Amino acid sequence: MLVRELGKAWLLCFAMMGCGGCSRAPSIEVIGSFFPAWMFCIIAALIITGLIRLELVRRGLEKQLGPLIVLYPSIAVGITCLLWLILFA
Repeated sequence: MLVRELGKAWLLCFAMMGCGGCSRAPSIEVIGSFFPAWMFCIIAALIITGLIRLELVRRGLEKQLGPLIVLYPSIAVGITCLLWLILFA
């Protein structure tokens, strides 16, 4: 009985810690409207990933890479996270 109540108390503590970490969302003002900063990171990452793809095709290296359906989203996510850390962390 005591173990079950302690488990509920820990679950409540973890839920409250998760809610307390979101103090503010970084936003960027564009022409009077605020947009979440992650949107700009994703857009920039997609553009950079497209440029990387063009360069790989131009050099003939795209045929030698693994499954492209995994490669390009992975590159885009990696660039998005890197931009987020550099610009907003």
